[in-house]
Amino acid sequence: MGMDPFTETAPSTDALTPAGSPGSISETGTTVVGVRTADTIVLAADRRASLGGRFVTNKRVDKIEQVHPAAALALSGAVGHIQAFARILTAESQLYRDRRGEEITIKGLATLASNVLRTRPLQVAPILGGVDAEGPRLYSLDGAGGRLADRYLASGSGMQLAYGVLEREFEEGLSRDAGQRIAAQAVTSAGERDTASGDGLTIATIFPDGVEFTEFDTPEGEA
Repeated sequence: MGMDPFTETAPSTDALTPAGSPGSISETGTTVVGVRTADTIVLAADRRASLGGRFVTNKRVDKIEQVHPAAALALSGAVGHIQAFARILTAESQLYRDRRGEEITIKGLATLASNVLRTRPLQVAPILGGVDAEGPRLYSLDGAGGRLADRYLASGSGMQLAYGVLEREFEEGLSRDAGQRIAAQAVTSAGERDTASGDGLTIATIFPDGVEFTEFDTPEGEA
């Protein structure tokens, strides 16, 4: 059987399928968003992990992972699966570079990511963003291998609340500062009503030559 051109290796994730009831799995719950600006991609995520959205298990979870010199994932789902998916995609990206002597394009990386999700039992709902020679690109991915490009996206338990902010505030050609403000506002707004989201904010700004991370704590006295 021929190897998929956008999956250089096939690391097994059979052992990642969790045992026990879903309520025993530590999940990010989550609100993650992505915004395309004129020259960057901005990803934002809250930092809360919980058991079924009822009990907070961690208040400092990293839900945005750099997987390429100029690309990152914002993820919701089971914590172990999030970490595994980020490791697989990072390894595949590095292997592509080592074998072909150049970076995989962001579109190619999105295809690779969708193929990984199509063939492995990972409980994740990713947003992939990156910048290459063709400019900033933003994709939603699903477990069936779907890949859709858009100007702004939200995922996770607070996505409906986040989309309300994104729909109202987004416009083409946003500045970097405006994109950061809108992404932060969308996640913060979701955290006001979604009990599975909260405990601060991580923002990743993706440039053609790197990814810059900024973290914000929840002000004291707030949920």
